[in-house]
Amino acid sequence: MTDGEEAPPGTIDWALRTTRTVRRRLDLERPVDLGVVARCLELALQAPTGGALEGWRWIVLTAPEVKAKVRDIYLEALEVASGGRRPAEVVTSDDRMLDGAWRLATHLDRVPVLVVACIKGRLTAQSTPAQAGSLYGSIYPAVWSLQLALRGHGLASAMTTVHLERHEAMAELLGIPQGVTQAALVPIAHLVGTDLRPAHRRPLSAVAYRDRWGEPWDWADPARGDGPGTT
Repeated sequence: MTDGEEAPPGTIDWALRTTRTVRRRLDLERPVDLGVVARCLELALQAPTGGALEGWRWIVLTAPEVKAKVRDIYLEALEVASGGRRPAEVVTSDDRMLDGAWRLATHLDRVPVLVVACIKGRLTAQSTPAQAGSLYGSIYPAVWSLQLALRGHGLASAMTTVHLERHEAMAELLGIPQGVTQAALVPIAHLVGTDLRPAHRRPLSAVAYRDRWGEPWDWADPARGDGPGTT
């Protein structure tokens, strides 16, 4: 499927191409069925996990007073992550993303459902790249599966990590044990509007190599025998 092709709604290609990080278009007024969230989390548990240990843990937040405290922690963390920059203070290509980040942060307590994704285990200064890959590789596929499942059920979400700048405060608030790593905060709501379009991305030829870093791979060139239908 090329960039210009449409994937039929409800298919795997459609879900993969139209599951976006939604910050501005989260419906802050419409309630979310927690039964649907539970179903999506059950689907997320089918994601791969290192050593089949299933170390993921999920905290589903709906209480207004808890979400308000999470908002305050998140705002403190965003001040650090953004270097204190506000959308009105900078004029760059990142303005829209920065604006969306602040809008989400200031309204986080109004998002119907927040999910904190955690994984049992902690990295240390002595942890190897393999250990880091195993730890985070055991939770992020499940987070993405959750987002895909939510999309399939008509809900919107975002995977955010900003709050990790204040992970200690979040752990204290939610009672997260010392030996557990927070990986993401996922706001969940209905979508304002009906459509989500594929994002603009660089072409595959600009980011995929053949056999060696930097070696061009023109996969669609019949002369190289790499086109569709070849092995």
